[in-house]
Amino acid sequence: MFEIFKIGFMSFTFLDLLDIALVSFIIYKIYTIIKGTIASQIFLGLIVVLFFSFMAQAGNLKALGWLLKLVTDIWVIAFIILFQPEIRRFLLLLGKKPFGAKFFKAAITDNAVAGILTEAAFEMSQHQHGALIVLERTVGIRSFIDTGEPVNAEVSSKLIRSIFFPRSPMHDGAVIMKNNIVLAARCTLPLSQSTTYDKKSLGMRHRAGLGITEQADVICLIVSEETGAISIAEDGKLYRGLSRDSVRKYLSKRIEPKQRKGAKGIFELFQKPK
Repeated sequence: MFEIFKIGFMSFTFLDLLDIALVSFIIYKIYTIIKGTIASQIFLGLIVVLFFSFMAQAGNLKALGWLLKLVTDIWVIAFIILFQPEIRRFLLLLGKKPFGAKFFKAAITDNAVAGILTEAAFEMSQHQHGALIVLERTVGIRSFIDTGEPVNAEVSSKLIRSIFFPRSPMHDGAVIMKNNIVLAARCTLPLSQSTTYDKKSLGMRHRAGLGITEQADVICLIVSEETGAISIAEDGKLYRGLSRDSVRKYLSKRIEPKQRKGAKGIFELFQKPK
């Protein structure tokens, strides 16, 4: 069917080309998600074994094919057991993009929330008060909320700054918000396995901010206690050293449904700072 070319007794059809393209795309997407982790190295090893297994089957090498298939089956099971966080993150992304948006509506807030958080972040930045603020979106994170102290108050710049004031009993840990409500403070977040990002070392606060975005559909606003620099984490990616205007634009576009852009628009925002 729609034969493209023929090598000996083997014919290469349009369906074969489509099959190879789909498999290549899936492998590429999985690798981009786990890139930079230990799982990426093991995943590449698995791809090499699968390639030789395919070649053994094509060459009718039954003994070698059986041996490689046995290794592959064991490797896949070990991969699933050892790298549950990466697999969970991959499934979360599948639920969010592109099909999840058709069935779930993201939690939204007033445009004022972006301004309030930006103002609070830069006030704390000037005094080098560390902060970790998590904005819950489509997927609930009740298990992390329950690790902190309930607040259930409407967000304001003064409230955020008072929580993260160094002498405050709740300044350690993260604040978790939904819509314009601060749900809890002093929450414990999972740490990312990555200790560096873009060849720069990560402190515990940044690892926690990055870690929660690897496991849940959230946006995390981070203020460094050491340097006062402001960062945003989302989908396992970290944007560092942001300006006031960049922070406000990012939060507005990711929170406001009428102004929300796709991933391409967000990346352009940080690739071309004004």
